Amino acid sequence: MKQIADLQVSGKRVLVRADLDIPLTDFGFEEASTRLTNIKPTVEYLFNENAKIIICGHIGRPEKSEPKLSTRQLIDPLQKILKRTIVFQKDFEDHSTQIPELGSQVTLFENLRFWPGEVKNDEEFAKKLAGLADFYVNDAFGVCHRAHASLVGVPKLIPSSAGEHLQLEIQELSKVLKNPEHPLIAIVGGAKIETKLPVIENLSKIADFVLVGGELPIEIKKFDRRTADNVIVAELTGENKDLAEDSIQKFLKVIKSARLVVWNGPQGMFEEGYGHGTLSVAQAIIESGAHSIVGGGETTQFLEQNKLLTKFSFVSAGGGAMLEFLAGKKLPAIEALQ
Repeated sequence: MKQIADLQVSGKRVLVRADLDIPLTDFGFEEASTRLTNIKPTVEYLFNENAKIIICGHIGRPEKSEPKLSTRQLIDPLQKILKRTIVFQKDFEDHSTQIPELGSQVTLFENLRFWPGEVKNDEEFAKKLAGLADFYVNDAFGVCHRAHASLVGVPKLIPSSAGEHLQLEIQELSKVLKNPEHPLIAIVGGAKIETKLPVIENLSKIADFVLVGGELPIEIKKFDRRTADNVIVAELTGENKDLAEDSIQKFLKVIKSARLVVWNGPQGMFEEGYGHGTLSVAQAIIESGAHSIVGGGETTQFLEQNKLLTKFSFVSAGGGAMLEFLAGKKLPAIEALQ
């Protein structure tokens, strides 16, 4: 996979596919979303190379233009993060803003999902996007499991590479799958057994133990799903909303020995006040001193609320993408860069 340094970007236009899909409520906080912050190293590198930068991405799942989901709303937070002037381009025919010449400006393109061709991976739409730039850089790990035009269509048309953060995501998650440090402990929680079971099955072949909590134990027992001997499926409280105390103690004993931990999914319904199990697991990981990789929107939300997120070694920007990567699947957008 090519890196940005492999591209001759000096004085050229570079289309950066970023993960801009942040909750609108984030706009009210002083600290902007991590997803926006993740693109800063790539943007700084491109500036140092005197490149002209066009950032593109999406917010939400619109099927047509919706002003409330316009990326225009990201101008202020991006200007604070990147410390650059952001100019907005609403469509391909928008001549009110010129793609900047060399200088401090960055162009921010409108929500890609306002065009049906994005999700459909339409070839003509991909050609329009590719026409905006000389080079393409993907720095949006969180959507790399999607086969959309901006992710798999554009790399076929112009020279492309992975961005700084995308490279870091691949490097960190590969530590789990390729020659990991042992004991390796994988922790899987939340719901959606159909997305989590492939991860549990794949990691059970690699990890010393896989700890399973959240709502997953209910579905595993309900459908009498078989698991490997090194998979510990938690017992839940009477309300089925948190880890039972015996299971918490089993989990903590295993985590204590870890040298590498990967975690995706809360262990209980913390949003309803059942956060004891998730908090206990988080504190045990931190106290273990292991290299810790955490991801998934609800998990990182919980850790941020409890001011623990910065105590983890690496925070993945992917939820679904992280799960598919750990399940051993090939992510279309990463494959497109090969």
